[in-house]
Formats: sequence, structure tokens, C-alpha cells
Amino acid sequence: MTPTFEGKRVLITGGTGSLGKVLVKRLLNGAHGVPASVTVFSRDEAKQHFMRLHYQQRTVATDEVIFRNFQQRLRFRIGDVRDYASLAAALCDTDIVFNAAALKQVPSCEYFPWEAVRTNVEGAHNIVRAISELGLPVQCVVGISTDKACKPVNVMGMTKALQERVFIQANLSCRKTRFVCARYGNVLASRGSVIPLFLEQIKHGGPVTITTPDMTRFLLTLEDAVDTIIAAVEHGEPGDTFIPRVPAARIVDIAQALIGDRPIKTEIVGVRPGEKIHESLISEEEATRTVTKESWYVVRPMLPELVASMPVSALDGEYSSDRDLLTSEQARELLLRNNLLSAAGIEEEQELLA
Repeated sequence: MTPTFEGKRVLITGGTGSLGKVLVKRLLNGAHGVPASVTVFSRDEAKQHFMRLHYQQRTVATDEVIFRNFQQRLRFRIGDVRDYASLAAALCDTDIVFNAAALKQVPSCEYFPWEAVRTNVEGAHNIVRAISELGLPVQCVVGISTDKACKPVNVMGMTKALQERVFIQANLSCRKTRFVCARYGNVLASRGSVIPLFLEQIKHGGPVTITTPDMTRFLLTLEDAVDTIIAAVEHGEPGDTFIPRVPAARIVDIAQALIGDRPIKTEIVGVRPGEKIHESLISEEEATRTVTKESWYVVRPMLPELVASMPVSALDGEYSSDRDLLTSEQARELLLRNNLLSAAGIEEEQELLA
């Protein structure tokens, strides 16, 4: 059987982000087949420049490194998912698309909701529109989603939920392309996440700020996230949403594991606007159409045209971060396994994501 990405032309929108970088690394190592090309599509030329230097094993260079860009296996393309023309041009030479472009900071989306709609919803629509109107032979599109799309209470989650529905419905309008989604929770040590904040506070002697002692979150590494989106390509049927089966813990236990024996206090500061006490990856309503595939839950699409018959549910209720929590010691062991119990470990991770 031919490996999934062997000889394929892959496009990653938002490819200079945390997930995009790890996905590019995974694709180029050939574990799932050697792609003909991997194109990073984004609007930030500075991030593209530094990512290009990293792969060319240079520390500094002027812009001549851009020359012969389209003769390389790893290519870079300036563009914006909001701009139909630039996106359509990139899709013309593509077999598999990972749509990682997003406005994902919750407060930013609340203050600029229309901007979130344009990137997270219109961007997805532009991919579907280009494939449909131009008859492009794209084989598979993966929409990258978030736990905040499940029972959304903030703009970021609402727009990501709409992105999922745009892609799921596209299986009806673009019959030759398979559209699937991957939904996952907070990624350990990613930019803007709580672990780097805690370590910075510990470094300065505290206090470590906790929103509420009851708050729980799923714990996911970037490698887990990449495993999930690759599984969606390899095993997903039209309209499927892949969700990792991962552990969850109380945030206060994570903080205590990071503090260890240091004489550092914690301070309760209250829940921030748009923030949930517990996150859900699968709602109670979605649970009735959820099945298991290897290490993942898969939510089958709601549209009857995409599902011959309703499956026997693998869940008896919603999949929430307040269920089956890790103990404090188990949370510490998880952080230890991922080299996240020291500032040095975080700095190394942040270097990869920068």
C-alpha cells in the first residue's frame, strides 16, 4: 500500500504557526511517505524567512535565499486565506490541504469579531469555493478546529464551529474532494498557553495565578495534534471530525507540579471573559453519533446524505475535561515525560515554536 503522502503536493495554510511547524517537520521526515512538495502559505513574510533559514541550516541571510523557491521540496508562498485569488492560485497545484490559518486568541476575537469571521469562516469558504468553481483536483482538505468549537461561548469557538460546518457541507458540493476536520484542545507549552506563564511567574518568585481551583483542561502535545490530523487524512470518511483521546487535569495540579518544593504561593484571580471552567471536545448531542477509530473518537456528520445509518455510540455523554482526571502525581509525570518541568525545557520548546 502506498504511504499516504508519497508523491503528494501538500499545502498548509497558516503553516508558520506552532502546529504548522511541527506538521512540516513530520511530513518532511517521510514517515508517512515522501511528499513531492510541502508549501507553507501565510501572510507573514518575516516568519516565512526565519522558517526557511532554519530548514536551510543558516542563521542569517539576505533575501537571495528566496530564489528557486518553487524548485525546493519545502516551498513558501505569501498569501491570505481571506483573499480568494491568492488562495485559488495556491490550490491549483495541490493534492492535500491542511487549513491551519486562524485567528485563535480568544480576547482578540471578542474585540474584533468580524476579523475572526473573515479568517476562520470566510477563509474556509474560499477554499471550498476555489475547489468547486475551478474544478480543482484536490483530494483531501483537513479543517483544523478546537475544543472551543464544542458548545461555543466565545467568538473564536463560534467561528471555528462554523468552519467545521462549512467543510462538512462541502462534501456535497465538491464530490471529488474529501473534507474532514480535526478538533483538539489546549496544546502543552504552545504560545499563549498557561505553562509558560506559570514558569515565568515561578522564575520571578510568584505568585502563580490560578483562575479558579476547579478549572480543568485536556492535556495535548503538538505531536498528539499532528497525529490527529494525519489520522483524519488516513482514515477519515467525508464529513468526519477526528478527536484525540487524551488525559485531562486540574490546572491547579499542573501549577503545583511546576512549583514543586519551591516556597511559592498561588493566587486565585477569577475566570476570564469567554473562558469555561471545563472544556468539552464532544457535546452530549454529538455523542450519539460518535464512534472510535484506534486512538481517536470520530464524530460522524449530521447531514444524512453523508451517513448511511447512525452508528452505535461509543459514548454515553459528552467528552469533557472534568471526567477521569489525572491525579496530581500523574500530571507531574506527564509534564516530566514532555520535558516541561523546567524553564530550560520550555525555552527549548518555545524556540521550536518561535
